[in-house]
Amino acid sequence: MIRVLLVDDQPLIRSGFRALLGLEDDIEVVAEAADGEEGLVLVKEHLPDVALIDIQMPVMDGIEATRRIAADPALAEVHVVMLTNYGMDEYVFEALRAGAAGFLVKDIVPEDLLHAVRVAARGDALLAPSITRKLIHRYVAQPPAASSAALEELTSREREAVALAAQGMSNGQIAERMVISPMTAKTHINRAMAKLHARDRAQLVVLAYESGLAAPRNG
Repeated sequence: MIRVLLVDDQPLIRSGFRALLGLEDDIEVVAEAADGEEGLVLVKEHLPDVALIDIQMPVMDGIEATRRIAADPALAEVHVVMLTNYGMDEYVFEALRAGAAGFLVKDIVPEDLLHAVRVAARGDALLAPSITRKLIHRYVAQPPAASSAALEELTSREREAVALAAQGMSNGQIAERMVISPMTAKTHINRAMAKLHARDRAQLVVLAYESGLAAPRNG
């Protein structure tokens, strides 16, 4: 059973998501909060698998709540997915840096929301295709902000796997591109995460772009 916490200051958004998620046999909404501070308390109390957290909220915003969740070893298994609007792209990359597993736009179709919750619960990065390219181009297409020295610890195959992951590929797709087994692809990604001290796959993607290992593609 996938345990989900909803954190959003709009009651209508929370009730809509709760109703939709509640229809699934493998998903349970364990609690909901109207601001980041309350959400943080409930995260510690319920230890959900996935926390759907709005970026902009009163009292404590979603980015700060995410940062505190990511910094607490006791909450290492909580996967945060940020909820955003199309006009708030500038906050999304900061949220990923803070430790979010990915983000979703609030007008997501029901099927994609359900898929997203299941993907996040597995620990995979979740980057909404509708705004990922725009986000990367605007906020990552610049001189590398992070030192590439850490990447020297990676093998050539690990670097290749990370670069493909940064393009949004799943382990299966990486395996197909590299002509290896999905398990080997997963091993490459996990070893890269360990060497780069990335909390999760999304943070690994951020590091890949910041270091220059991956670059935005035109289009």
